[in-house]
Amino acid sequence: MIDRNVLAAAEKPLQKERWGAVVDSVGSHTLANACAQTRAEGVVAACGLAQGMDFPVTVAPFILRGVVLAGVNSVTTPRAKREQAWARLAKELPAATLEAMIHEIALEAAIDRAPRFLEGTVRGRTVVKID
Repeated sequence: MIDRNVLAAAEKPLQKERWGAVVDSVGSHTLANACAQTRAEGVVAACGLAQGMDFPVTVAPFILRGVVLAGVNSVTTPRAKREQAWARLAKELPAATLEAMIHEIALEAAIDRAPRFLEGTVRGRTVVKID
């Protein structure tokens, strides 16, 4: 789970240890904060750049905590390897678990839900249904 503080500019190269492992699809300051908050010997998998391609960090999390940053190639990975990954996810991650993470709301409810995103209290995925 991630909170809105992770989205802000990194304040310190090492922050309170919160995560044993992270999958980041945002990049930039979010990835920097995720690395700074990862526990000793933890792993951060970076698979996206939605916030930006910059990576404003020091080597502190990697040297002092032994954090590993692993890049995920989602662009040129061969089809067979992608299919293998999807099959493994389908086998090891129960559909009920995924369904429990998804919350569908009507477009009209999106404005009312927005403050919860800013407070960092929304968990899982929110799907805005547009009819």
